[in-house]
Amino acid sequence: MSRIFAVAQNTFREAVRDKVLYVLIFLAVVTIVGSKVLGWISIGQDIEIVKSISLGAVSIFGVLIAVFVGTNLIYKEVDKRTIYTIICTPTWRFEFILGKYCGLALLLALVTVVMTLVATAYVAVLGGSVGVTFFVAALLIYFKLLLVTALAVLLSSLTSPILGAIIVVAAYWVGHGTRILINLPDQFSATSKEILRVIYYVLPNLANFDITAEAANGVAVDPKYVAWTILYGLIYTTMLLVLASLAFEDKDV
Repeated sequence: MSRIFAVAQNTFREAVRDKVLYVLIFLAVVTIVGSKVLGWISIGQDIEIVKSISLGAVSIFGVLIAVFVGTNLIYKEVDKRTIYTIICTPTWRFEFILGKYCGLALLLALVTVVMTLVATAYVAVLGGSVGVTFFVAALLIYFKLLLVTALAVLLSSLTSPILGAIIVVAAYWVGHGTRILINLPDQFSATSKEILRVIYYVLPNLANFDITAEAANGVAVDPKYVAWTILYGLIYTTMLLVLASLAFEDKDV
């Protein structure tokens, strides 16, 4: 456990020094503040639009951080040859993977909290308020980011950072629209429908984590739904981390 903590601590320190992180956070804050411009278009709905765009910014920029940092986790260690020093120490490879993941998870927790607080403060400045559902929405976004990060770590063990980033971004967008894979018109053949149905069950349904509409309008969400969604995310995340550990065990470094 101490070895995992040491790797996580080192990963967090390295990620915090990354200039790309601050650029993305800056763009997220600009997006949150700039959301007021779109609010002017809808009379009487400006606060709701600000809340909606703010949560969207937390999600999108959080994913970008996971992509740019997560897909480079293993590659950087191999490229700098620091991986050999780590492997030579009494550290199991799965501990290295978990440590890297935990460090990035801690970074995303910090970023999510900061962006959520910025959005909350901005809504207050505009004369609005956020309810419990807004913070629940931010919590679900964080668990979605944990799942996406696990995928990024897996791909970091398997492929190059560029290809990994493309796959993660594609999976993120497809994951929000997986329901179209089972709601197909009759023009599709039975074979195509079965293949797409399999893809539907393999890919994580990221739309489950999106309660932006409810948060923006102050609608309460069933705690059972939140609990099951978090459990769903944790199961997928665990599966991806197990695969990442197995992939790194076989990696020739």
